[in-house]
Amino acid sequence: MEIITGTKDFCLEVPTAVAMGKFDGVHIGHRRLLAEILEQKKNGLKACVFTFDPPPAVFFGMSDGKELTTKEEKRQIFEKMGVDILVEFPMNSKTAATEPETFVREVLVRQLKAVFVAAGSDVSFGHRGAGNAKLLKMLAKECRYEVKLIDKICLEQREISSTYVREAVEKGDVKLAARLLGEPYMVKGTVVHGKHLGHTLGFPTVNLVPEKEKLLPPAGVYYSLVQVDEKVYKGVTNVGYKPTVTEEKVCGVETYIYDFDEEIYGKEICVSFCEFKRSEKKFDSLEELKCKIKEDMTSGWKYFENR
Repeated sequence: MEIITGTKDFCLEVPTAVAMGKFDGVHIGHRRLLAEILEQKKNGLKACVFTFDPPPAVFFGMSDGKELTTKEEKRQIFEKMGVDILVEFPMNSKTAATEPETFVREVLVRQLKAVFVAAGSDVSFGHRGAGNAKLLKMLAKECRYEVKLIDKICLEQREISSTYVREAVEKGDVKLAARLLGEPYMVKGTVVHGKHLGHTLGFPTVNLVPEKEKLLPPAGVYYSLVQVDEKVYKGVTNVGYKPTVTEEKVCGVETYIYDFDEEIYGKEICVSFCEFKRSEKKFDSLEELKCKIKEDMTSGWKYFENR
């Protein structure tokens, strides 16, 4: 996949099918949108995703900067799906002030060579977000591109959106988040050395520190699936600050992986959250902590046996 990032001065040489959006979370609504441009590859078009970097909400100070899907995670998802070109268009005071019609003519048509444009029915672009679906359709004939508008998908009588996914993750409802995303909510990171307390207690774990932009579910214990290289293992994951053993305020992700004893320090792994087990708690002693961990391991094994 070709990635164009950090510049607005480019011009593609091949006709494209373009999907416009923020793609935070890459939920099932986004996936329906992406399916439209991937289908156009059969017609000889390159599948192109257009998004802003940083996201508009971050640039305008309407977000805390925490993302459901980090830039690197988005890149991996798009490439896995079959996207040919990803444009991470710089968001700054100048590009944010671009008039909507100028954006369509100059960016979509001249630079991206779009002949097919897929967008949500609530799409907005250009200065003050004044560009919308109506404008896209109005300019389509003149600018010689086809527009496909995708209506919102609903779950439990609510439109699926990044906000909906974010609320589910922030509440620790990772089962709902998985339904909205079409796959479990996950976090990726490089395995680092911890304090090796888990090994001392008889439950060796792997530790990763996510990117600072990554939104984590609430501190607590979760049943999880862990991808190491091409293999997927069952696990139990603790998100949090380890209150029984440290006063450090660094939130990490620590996972016990069933039937696994490999040395994987420095390797990138992916932890997917399947279900919430319990909140993080400070225990009175390491022995009490050990008993609770053993209980978590047993209940986790039963959980996966019954899936």
